[in-house]
Amino acid sequence: MSPDRSSEDALHDAPQQPDVSIVIPAYNEESVIRQCLIAAVYQSVPAHEIIVVDNLSKDRTADIVRQMQQEYPESPIILLRQDKEQGLIPTRNFGLDHASGDIIGRIDADSVVEPDWVEQVQKAFADRSTQAATGPVVYYDMPMRRFGLKADDKMRQLMLKLAKHQYHFLFGSNMALRRSAWEIIRGEACLDEKDEMHEDIDLSLHLADHDLKIQYWPQMVSGMSARRLEDSPRDYRYYVTRFDRTYKAHNVKKMALKAPMVVFFSVYFPAKLLRAIHTVNSSQPARRGGQ
Repeated sequence: MSPDRSSEDALHDAPQQPDVSIVIPAYNEESVIRQCLIAAVYQSVPAHEIIVVDNLSKDRTADIVRQMQQEYPESPIILLRQDKEQGLIPTRNFGLDHASGDIIGRIDADSVVEPDWVEQVQKAFADRSTQAATGPVVYYDMPMRRFGLKADDKMRQLMLKLAKHQYHFLFGSNMALRRSAWEIIRGEACLDEKDEMHEDIDLSLHLADHDLKIQYWPQMVSGMSARRLEDSPRDYRYYVTRFDRTYKAHNVKKMALKAPMVVFFSVYFPAKLLRAIHTVNSSQPARRGGQ
């Protein structure tokens, strides 16, 4: 047998990698949607499709996506509109329902995925028992970004230990799940009309109800904005206590799962100060020579 023939057989026998769709819910995201899409386009392994779901935006979000479609005609950027109701969950669900990939990645409009994100998602799902996966984030508009990434990774791994690996929680800015898993839980996922819960934790708990395995994959890294720190203390507190309301909705009473709330509360004021200093320094023009 010729060497060329052997190479062809090896290529044919290699397991086919799953297609990865990326779903991005968007509402008034004109300031960040372009950088999000550029990161999704420039991947070491191309995404099967990049779906932006515009939810009644009143700014130029949809126009920027259309411009990106023209600038990158070879990239599968798809713009959908969910205009029946305002809200992240119905918009997310609309995107997940329309995705055609074997794996559906879900990120936020201010996410900036690493160049190997799709490739790492495929690796995370190489284990056929894995039904969903999530990874750490790096806050790109904060100082000491790499230190922040390590801290985020350590915190998420600590959460797994505290929960004794019973619960693995997805992170909405950086997650993926098999389309088959979504089809199992889509009719059960809470609609949260009062907007009181963490929608990613809700998905995680519904997956757990069906014993669908969630994998934490440290190499699956996404950047995101720390703009949540711009919230007032009152709004930030409401955001953090969404954990508790989500647990109560699912009758989950593990005290260890309150650890994220403690962490988020403790970092708010020092992180807010760091972000303010970083913003001021970033806005100042660079000095030249001895000036």
